[in-house]
Amino acid sequence: MKPQRLTFELDRDHVELNQLLKLVGLCDSGGAGKAVVASGAVTVDGQLELRKTCKIHAGQVVRVDDVEIRVLADPQGLTVR
Repeated sequence: MKPQRLTFELDRDHVELNQLLKLVGLCDSGGAGKAVVASGAVTVDGQLELRKTCKIHAGQVVRVDDVEIRVLADPQGLTVR
């Protein structure tokens, strides 16, 4: 089965991982996002990520089960790291 692909436009320097999961609609709250991260279901750039408030920057790819989230720079001018 092909992964579902989502994009998230970052409007600041970074977003915390648990908040990203909430903002894209994968979790109802930041607390639920922390539980998903703690369960070991999240990878960032292909590596298992267990830090719930890990800083996610433009250019990174977060994956939760069969959902892939590509984090993009704000078209208003933030640079990709």
